[in-house]
Amino acid sequence: QREGSRPKNHSTTMQSPVLVLNTNTKREQGRKAQLGNIEAAKAVASIIRTTLGPRSMLKMILDPMGGLVMTNDGNAILREIDVSHPAAKSMIELSRTQDEEVGDGTTSVIVLAGEMLTVAKPFLEENMHPRTIVMSYIKAMDTAMETLDKIAVKVDPTDEKEMIKVIRTTLGTKFVKRFGDLIPKIAIEAVRKVSVEEMKTKVIDIKRFIRVEKIPGGMLEESEVLNGIAVSKDVVNPNMSRRVVNPRIVLLDCPLEYKKGESQTNLEFTKDMDFEQALRMEEAYIQQMCKDIIKMKPTVVCTEKGVSDYAQHFLIKAGISVLRRLRKMDNNRIARAVGATIINDPSDLKEEYVGKKCGLFEIRKIGDEYFTYFDQCKEPKACSILLRGAGKDVLNEIERNLQDAMHVARQLHMDPRVLPGGGATEMAVAQALIRKAKTIKTTEQRPFEALAAAFEVIPRTLMENCGCKIIRVMTELRAKHAEGKEMYWGVNGNTGEIEDMRKLAVLQPISVKMQTLKTAIESSCMLLRIDDIVSGLTNKEQ
Repeated sequence: QREGSRPKNHSTTMQSPVLVLNTNTKREQGRKAQLGNIEAAKAVASIIRTTLGPRSMLKMILDPMGGLVMTNDGNAILREIDVSHPAAKSMIELSRTQDEEVGDGTTSVIVLAGEMLTVAKPFLEENMHPRTIVMSYIKAMDTAMETLDKIAVKVDPTDEKEMIKVIRTTLGTKFVKRFGDLIPKIAIEAVRKVSVEEMKTKVIDIKRFIRVEKIPGGMLEESEVLNGIAVSKDVVNPNMSRRVVNPRIVLLDCPLEYKKGESQTNLEFTKDMDFEQALRMEEAYIQQMCKDIIKMKPTVVCTEKGVSDYAQHFLIKAGISVLRRLRKMDNNRIARAVGATIINDPSDLKEEYVGKKCGLFEIRKIGDEYFTYFDQCKEPKACSILLRGAGKDVLNEIERNLQDAMHVARQLHMDPRVLPGGGATEMAVAQALIRKAKTIKTTEQRPFEALAAAFEVIPRTLMENCGCKIIRVMTELRAKHAEGKEMYWGVNGNTGEIEDMRKLAVLQPISVKMQTLKTAIESSCMLLRIDDIVSGLTNKEQ
């Protein structure tokens, strides 16, 4: 009866609750979201934890297309894995950033970030505000950077032995370790070739000017850095010469054929002679183009577009070898190697645009493919690396390792300081943080100490992967670093003993370590500050 005595307009407002979010969205809030993120980060870290160190294992991944990836490169593994949790996706981005920025340390950045979030978990469960933890982590990052600067040792990037030591450390955990100094030497030579001075700064563009040609077959020992460029092309006509000493090279990016319409072209002929005239005009147009080219007396012409049979006829008569439909990047590389300029219109050709720095143009058959070599160039500013090996999977893995090696060589040219590997740097940073934590009087002290403990994950994982007595060795290592004098002691990843990393020659570029620490700390701060995850479900998932 009381229900009925209410005013009518009141009953309408007491209906269903107001729904702001769409009903198909999934929402996690507060503590649940934070702990969920931490679990996701731990899961990602645990996937690639066994791929750290010289005794690391490989992972084999089948992608949806049925392709195989066998590798222990953190970035290559995570790139292939399909993840649904948003925090895990963000973790995977870290290793990609690391790979693009410095090329090495892709595994350690994930392992570190995962551990940093794990040590924050108890504080969240005690209801400490994430902001306090984040502030503490950011302070710790500054201390860590100062410590890295203190420990760093300068090396001479022109001294090949020093460079090989550092690159060998990078490759120590990789598949090509057993081939000794072959890959480090290739990496150093290639990077040295493409380094140029621009506006008083060193520019080393690996992506654009070093091309890795993978040719299955042969022995890995046959791999080499060419003094020039190799392109998988053959001359367009068998009558053209396949070997020219000291060639004059002209590079074009226009077609040597009559102009074709974009989609369809209509020509209206009114007289019976018009058709012949049109054909003659086309022929005259091609003939003029060929005349302009032949005037420069080149011996090799490369173009990014097509070459018609009619144009070939004139060029063969002039004794010119022609390559057609080159990739734009290949053309740019050839231009840098032989000192030519790419021209759009043959009528604009001048003597200074002709490439004369190449010593030998030759076409060689490797396996069942023809390769065009622009070899024996004088001071080429771009180069090709030929990789030979057993099979496609092996070659892919060797190429990934070579990319890491080249990136490290490049980092050393940019900033020639190195730090000890084998977990020594992480232990030194951890000790510096513990000392600094004693001076902090606020609640930020405990996360600070916890972060110091998180750094120990790297030497601990190295020990786990080579199967030694972790607790005993870890305590020895802590004791060494606690004195503050032995900053260069770390774990020998092969034996599991602690050793001086300088004697072992296990060294890493400072830029790699800095990037690893910054990325790991900043990303864990980012994930800790998330307290609400709203994910819209697609129709499939409903």
